Amino acid sequence: MTKRLIIFILIFCLMLEMSLFPKNISALNLNSEEKIIYLTFDDGPSDPITNKVLDILKENDVKATFFLIGNQIKGLEDVVTRINNDGHSIGLHTYTHKFNKIYSNNANFIMEMKKCQNEIKKVTNTTPTILRFPGGSRKHLSINLLQTLHDKNLKIYDWNMETLDGINPKLSPYKILKAATNNKENLSTVILLLHCDYMHKNTCVALPNIIKYYKDHGYVFKPITNDTPELYFPIKK
Repeated sequence: MTKRLIIFILIFCLMLEMSLFPKNISALNLNSEEKIIYLTFDDGPSDPITNKVLDILKENDVKATFFLIGNQIKGLEDVVTRINNDGHSIGLHTYTHKFNKIYSNNANFIMEMKKCQNEIKKVTNTTPTILRFPGGSRKHLSINLLQTLHDKNLKIYDWNMETLDGINPKLSPYKILKAATNNKENLSTVILLLHCDYMHKNTCVALPNIIKYYKDHGYVFKPITNDTPELYFPIKK
């Protein structure tokens, strides 16, 4: 095999790989000069934890993003209204959060997101277009599903830092704080995964110190909006 042919093959493989991965994975500038953190809370609304989170955010003058489960909204409409009125972003996190149902096929996944969207619209008169896959998009997102979501004006937001409070709600506040601030890659843009279901009392305990850490390190807190560049895990070939 000639040297020229080897170079050609390497270039072809590189171009093929780039075409198979979503371009938007790099759209979020993770090493820009401006330091930004997006606090994101999954699995709400709940009582009283979501309200406690909202209290802490208000005390610290911080905006965040809440990815809500549609079938948990009934009876907690006041919590959803408060999230919206306090200036936070609301995103879609499916209607049931039942993995075997939402990931059975793409049609069910879309239906779950649309049902969640409708429940939020009933309460806030807004139509969220940002979403998060339960458990993250890894192993679930395909090129076809990505295109379908984009055709419906829906955008995906995974995370680049997490606290593991979703896996273990009883994780100590110290360990939650340590995970939330373990920015080994020195990311200038952080999308931090947290949870606000009824089990996450320790997340509330850790949250003020998480906020203090990022403020002390010069980060600006922002809510995710439809203008925020997407961040999703690489799509498998």
